Amino acid sequence: MSPATPADRPGFAVAQLLTEPEGRLAGLLWRWPTAALATGPHADAWQQLTVHAACFALRNETPAEDVDTLATAGCRLLNEANVTLASSSPTEPGAWTAGPWYLNAPAAAVAGAQAASRQRAFQLLQLVSADADTHDIEEVFRQDAQLSYQLLRLVNSVAFGARREITSFRQAILLVGRQPLKRWLNLLLFTARDDDARGALLMTHVSLRARGMELLAQAIGHDKSEQDQAFIVGMFSLLGVLFGRPLAEVLRPLQLTETLRAAVLERHGPLGQLLQAWETLEAADPQRIASSWGCFPVSASTAQGVVIDACAWAWQLSRNQTNHGTGH
Repeated sequence: MSPATPADRPGFAVAQLLTEPEGRLAGLLWRWPTAALATGPHADAWQQLTVHAACFALRNETPAEDVDTLATAGCRLLNEANVTLASSSPTEPGAWTAGPWYLNAPAAAVAGAQAASRQRAFQLLQLVSADADTHDIEEVFRQDAQLSYQLLRLVNSVAFGARREITSFRQAILLVGRQPLKRWLNLLLFTARDDDARGALLMTHVSLRARGMELLAQAIGHDKSEQDQAFIVGMFSLLGVLFGRPLAEVLRPLQLTETLRAAVLERHGPLGQLLQAWETLEAADPQRIASSWGCFPVSASTAQGVVIDACAWAWQLSRNQTNHGTGH
């Protein structure tokens, strides 16, 4: 893959997941970065990100005059010969790899307790999507100690304020609320085992896509409901990859609105346009980025802030999963 010329590059840096030669997540590879990351209006957010996430860039994509500034700001420069840019599968044994190759890898087999919990999480997602009675949702939680424990952890997380004394699953479900519960269940589906490197990549990728689409919807001026829908579209769009089955088949049991179905399956409508735009970032395709993002009333600086903030959120989520299991 030949590097884009300066004239072809988008007006902001984009991030791809970078994996080690063993296939594990190493950090974020920033494509076409400039010193503006470290010195521009989003410098504070960038600095906070580099504290928690390893950030890298390719020397041949970084302006020579910006190398020192970025290196000082916590970005490690890599020689392009040592990194494979792959959209399908890693092709260079022993090389570091960037790009969404893991989306095309075979779905990891799951068994035992993890398979049962994933199935129940999907059952819960069906119930919540259908606006089922709280009693029916509560009954599913009663069947799975791990899901029940994670629900109580969620209620007592920072996101929901002070710790509460919970006396029933019903109370916990009502405290969380249906929309946050739907988000959380989506994230649970992508939770990976410690020995499942691809699963960890999928978890980070899907959370980055969903949060990025939500933030882009906010930047464009969509209301809170539309922002929530953008997040859900980002999540649902990768369920087929997770289960290794056609996406339409996976979505069939979920009672989605026609707007959501059209966005996820056909990339139609405003939500579908958001999904297409985010996919151009994942592929790091400069021409497609310019075409799709040029349709939105957002500046390059605003777009840069969206990418940085989405990366920070997704990376924190992946760390929470590694340390404690999924939370929100």
